[in-house]
Amino acid sequence: MRALETLPPGHPSSPYLADGSRRRERPSLRDLELPDEKPVNDRPLPPETRDQYWTQVTRFTGMWADHLHKWPKDKQPAASVDRSQDPPGSWRSDSNVLLKAEVHAQAREAIGNVQQAERSATGHVHDVERENVHGGWLEGLDFRLKGEDRLKEKVAEVLKREPDRTPKEVVREVPDAVRYTFCLRAEDYTNGYQDIQHRLEAFGYEMIYSKNYWNDPEYKGINTRWITPDGNRFEVQFHTQESYHAKQEVTHDAYERIRSPLTSRAERTELKSFQSEVTSWVLVPDGAEDIPDYKREGI
Repeated sequence: MRALETLPPGHPSSPYLADGSRRRERPSLRDLELPDEKPVNDRPLPPETRDQYWTQVTRFTGMWADHLHKWPKDKQPAASVDRSQDPPGSWRSDSNVLLKAEVHAQAREAIGNVQQAERSATGHVHDVERENVHGGWLEGLDFRLKGEDRLKEKVAEVLKREPDRTPKEVVREVPDAVRYTFCLRAEDYTNGYQDIQHRLEAFGYEMIYSKNYWNDPEYKGINTRWITPDGNRFEVQFHTQESYHAKQEVTHDAYERIRSPLTSRAERTELKSFQSEVTSWVLVPDGAEDIPDYKREGI
């Protein structure tokens, strides 16, 4: 090593660059080895490797198991719902909101219309998947329709606040009654988002809302809302493979508990901390944070 010190700066074997600064040490073979397949459960990797989301999935699973041990699902309070006196044909949700028989029938009809309109949109979304030039693919297509009971609950909640509305109006305005999710490779994300947006517009759909969550501490991705020429709405989410996995496979149950009014403040704090830890490992694609939010006037 001392002999190398005597070589002139800039020499290929000199430890100094031509400007006199010291070369960075070359990595050892150990540094170049692939990550050990042994799960990392004891402590997270150092910050400089925080883009390695997949190395942490086993640890996340352990964290969630620890949470369930501390906050067992069967120990959570349950809503008390008595349907014994409800009129025939009416419907009551697990959160205890009621649709009277006539309104319930109207809600069912409105939900059926949305489900019928979904078939055309799904065909176009499949076309976009085949034709987009950045390799975007659909995930979770089997779950594109929001559950009928959840839609009825939405109707009941809105009509309780705004009794002059109709179930048809409410259902048509639920932004995620139909939801699609496109995933893109991180290196293609920004351009792929724009390409898919333009292709949906070519089918006559209008984007009326877009929210960029790549700066959010608990969730990564972009959520957009669209309206069909007939006035029906649907949602399109844009993810990378990592952000989709974090949302769907790791933190989904935490999210459901957070939105439950029965979850205690103490548990909700821990759930949000868990979501933040998981999300912090998701690599943010270049340029993704700069994609602007959008909201059409009157929405």
